[in-house]
Amino acid sequence: MTRLDRVEQTSARFTGPPLTPRTAVIWSVLRAELERRAGDRLTVLDVGGGTGGFAVPLAQAGHGVTVVDASPDALAALTRRAAESGVADRVRAVQGDGDALAGLVEPASVDLVLCHSVLEVVDDPAPVVAALVTALRPGGAASVLVAGQAAAALGRAMNGHLDVAAALAADPAGTAGPRDTLRRRYDADRAAALLAAAGLTVEEIHGVRVLADLLPAAVADGQQAALVELERALAARPPYRDLAAQLHLFARRPA
Repeated sequence: MTRLDRVEQTSARFTGPPLTPRTAVIWSVLRAELERRAGDRLTVLDVGGGTGGFAVPLAQAGHGVTVVDASPDALAALTRRAAESGVADRVRAVQGDGDALAGLVEPASVDLVLCHSVLEVVDDPAPVVAALVTALRPGGAASVLVAGQAAAALGRAMNGHLDVAAALAADPAGTAGPRDTLRRRYDADRAAALLAAAGLTVEEIHGVRVLADLLPAAVADGQQAALVELERALAARPPYRDLAAQLHLFARRPA
């Protein structure tokens, strides 16, 4: 039984945000990890956590969350959001880049680290992942979300930009050149290899937004519950997983 299969059991005990097509898979995995650690007050690190879309619900569940983000505006919004949600005492905002993470967090002090949409924009992802591992306690878990290369190429092709699609598909880093907004994109094997090289054991890989970005808004908005269930059903199944807009890897530092 995967973490996605166990979401209905865990959701009864963890009051998090409503599942949406864009976040259902990630929250399903996180909910199962929280249930596995039921009764523990976890120390959570959210790298690039912005305005607290994950941090605040985790704090509401009783955990202490440190958000590291480069944007002072995002951190200000996070602080307001935490205060409005009654969890200001459980959320700490730290301004900094993922590249400088090693100097911002105590080694072996974190039970759960979130690193969502960060590794595709930093100068070099390897030291960032190494810093995540250093921050984790033995047995601690990492939730890593990266942009998918295949989805980007298909999306450009569907919009008629065949030259850009060809560049994305052919480039080893999954970019379309110097004007690309991302430094790199991943397939499942390359993302897993990056985490493994840093000493993490990858337990699960899921696709996020397998269909959500492909459907007309009227369909996605009008059948949201059905789309959530379909996203969850396809998330771990190749080839659907590998065509998702993002790849979610759940990994653990060996105990």
